[in-house]
Amino acid sequence: MDLAGTAALVTGAASGLGAATAALLVERGATVYGLDLGKAVVAAGESPAGVTLVPADVTSETSVKTALAHVRGGGLPLRLAVNCAGIAPSARILGREGAHDLDLFRSVIDVNLVGTFNVLRLAAELIADTEPDTAGQRGLIVNTASIAAFEGQIGQAAYAASKAGIVGLTLAAARDLARHGIRVVTIAPGIVDTPMMASFGDDIRAALAAGVPFPSRLAQPNEYARLVAMIAEHDYLNGETIRMDGAMRMAPR
Repeated sequence: MDLAGTAALVTGAASGLGAATAALLVERGATVYGLDLGKAVVAAGESPAGVTLVPADVTSETSVKTALAHVRGGGLPLRLAVNCAGIAPSARILGREGAHDLDLFRSVIDVNLVGTFNVLRLAAELIADTEPDTAGQRGLIVNTASIAAFEGQIGQAAYAASKAGIVGLTLAAARDLARHGIRVVTIAPGIVDTPMMASFGDDIRAALAAGVPFPSRLAQPNEYARLVAMIAEHDYLNGETIRMDGAMRMAPR
């Protein structure tokens, strides 16, 4: 799939994986609409050339529909949607203060899983309304899971459940959307050097990097972005979850 002259939608685009993906997609010739919470858009400042940051809450149908109206109004066919928005709070099922907070669990599921599905379904509706290319393809949706979906650590019950839901959604969504010429692929990153990781000390970061078999370092957001671009170019990748983790398997803690 050629991204030149098309529109792309990226959630969580104000920082981290989303920002890196938006920047690379612009390099590949796409006009990018980046969705993020209003406060994150304000904090990001001026949008990079070729990227329009749009305040939106991925858990809100109205908010995402309003953002997609910007895309439709731009006049270019939407060919790619990338779900990067997510949260990762930590809490044990039984901790010092008692049982895991139920509202926290719901919040993580709502943002990570329901938010991903909300954008997927609404973006798919817009993509399906475009003309297919010569191979009958209309577009691609890339979701973001985590290796925690397979090896959730202590304190990651909510996060692991939300990401496992995204993995489970992938094949079903690909099968549902095949008749519309839309592919669905999920990336499950390991430990990526995002702004969230910057809060950890150098010793913790070094220990995390040492746990990666090869290359023994943290992944870079640009590597995630390059994988998104590769999936877009590789038309036979569909219904699959791809681990991007340097062969890492998470320990219990």
